[in-house]
Amino acid sequence: MTGPNWEPRRLTAVKAELPEGVTPPGTRGRILHAALLLFAERGFHGTSIRDLARVTEINSATLYAHYAAKEDILAELIALGHVELYNGMLTALSTAGPSARDRLVALVRAQVHMHADYPLLAVVANNEMHALSPQKAAPALSLREQARQLLYGVLRDGVAAGEFAIGDQVLAGIALGSIGIRVANWFGPDQPYTRDQVADTFAEYALRIVCALPIKESS
Repeated sequence: MTGPNWEPRRLTAVKAELPEGVTPPGTRGRILHAALLLFAERGFHGTSIRDLARVTEINSATLYAHYAAKEDILAELIALGHVELYNGMLTALSTAGPSARDRLVALVRAQVHMHADYPLLAVVANNEMHALSPQKAAPALSLREQARQLLYGVLRDGVAAGEFAIGDQVLAGIALGSIGIRVANWFGPDQPYTRDQVADTFAEYALRIVCALPIKESS
């Protein structure tokens, strides 16, 4: 197979997409899409209100009529990213088999799918949390902790059932919790993989981390 094209890509080359049904109507939605693109490419602190107004084709006063502060726009985007990931994990678990192994595969696939489907949202949610005040970050941090507990629950169940052999569950969880994050930075139509191929391969890697049977051998 031809190796992937690892030439650096500008995030502005990626379409700014949000999950279905979450984009506010009208100008507020346009502001959110502009912020998604700019925050992913330049970071929160590298993006000014004037930049947002220019890309949205409005003036700063109009922008402030929809969002009281630039931080409010970031907080909304980060919350949307965490909601999408957490809901995807819950959906994946609801259709997974009962074994810890099946549930781990489902969680990893869900993480990869979210980062492949909404790369800009994933980049902003993962990279810009530090720019929020504790109060603004709290909703997303709560969802992040709930997602973390889903993963650690599966790891504990796998160890207890003899499905997994993990020397340190904390470190295993840290590795698995971030296994698909970089997918957002490189996956796209220029790569010789589908999103499911990437998700399946990363799920295999996850099973190796916990010393479980590979997908093909266990089926």
